[in-house]
Amino acid sequence: MLLLSKSDIQKFYSLKECMSAVEKAFELFSAGEVEVPLRTQIVKHDQKSSFLCMPAFCEKKEASCVKILNMFPDNIKQNLPSINAQVLNIDANTGVINCIMDGNYVTQLRTGAASGVALKYLANENCQIGALIGTGGQAAAQLEAMLIARKLDEVRVSDINYDRAKDFAAKMNEQLAEYGSKIVAAKDPNEAIEDADVIISVTTSKNPVYDGNKIKAGATICGVGSYQPQMEETPVELLKRSSKIYFDSKSAVLAESGDILIPLKNKEIKEDRFTGELGQVINGSLRGRESEDEIIFFETVGIAAQDLMTAKSIFEKSQASNLGTNW
Repeated sequence: MLLLSKSDIQKFYSLKECMSAVEKAFELFSAGEVEVPLRTQIVKHDQKSSFLCMPAFCEKKEASCVKILNMFPDNIKQNLPSINAQVLNIDANTGVINCIMDGNYVTQLRTGAASGVALKYLANENCQIGALIGTGGQAAAQLEAMLIARKLDEVRVSDINYDRAKDFAAKMNEQLAEYGSKIVAAKDPNEAIEDADVIISVTTSKNPVYDGNKIKAGATICGVGSYQPQMEETPVELLKRSSKIYFDSKSAVLAESGDILIPLKNKEIKEDRFTGELGQVINGSLRGRESEDEIIFFETVGIAAQDLMTAKSIFEKSQASNLGTNW
């Protein structure tokens, strides 16, 4: 069995490659080709921390994996990652676990890739300004995916802690210099989203983090952080203003995301406002953007199909790398 650390994977695998894997994952999932049970989730009494188990299997691609993930948002106060995870890649023909890989990094990659794929299919071509709200463990991959999807002049980053936003912007300017975008810290989310063409929010907030009425016409927004029913980072005003609303998985979002569940419960929106899944846009059964003025919202809670195709592509590429530890 092969053990792959984050540093191992970084040496031979890119976020751009992960975006290709996740794009295929969305397409396969929406075509019913991937078996993905709703993830098992145990939430601690603090209603913040949770333990999750996410299996997936695709007969067509001979792919199988299980991700074990623990989400502890308050870890940031201890300078620890909020996500701790491992992915077990499985030989679909024998059931043998052939690789264990760093699940924290796989999660960062595939979650960032999901937003990147959404922006690839849904955002206007002539985007210039981006906004990123939240600078936690998922933020770097979200930012890079945004820059892969669209060539941006400037990206404004915002965090509940302004000093943290400034530190993150400085670090990302150095790490992502190849993309040629200026990354700056914004004092608050509303400053960040002003005139922004593409926006990603990746927080665990229980309250909307920006004013939905300030979103410009033609913007594309990815809601990434609301993975539990009590979390609501996205304002209902945005949902009301959106021309189209897409999900990674409709069933998963309607089971888990407070961004959608809370306004549904409060009768502020109805299900007829939902357009469909991103995979349906990819496979051509649903239309994506149809005009430059449409406001389009994409909500993702993360599905094991993303882990499945990412893990498969990492393991397959690892076979020629001679990296990792054989156990």
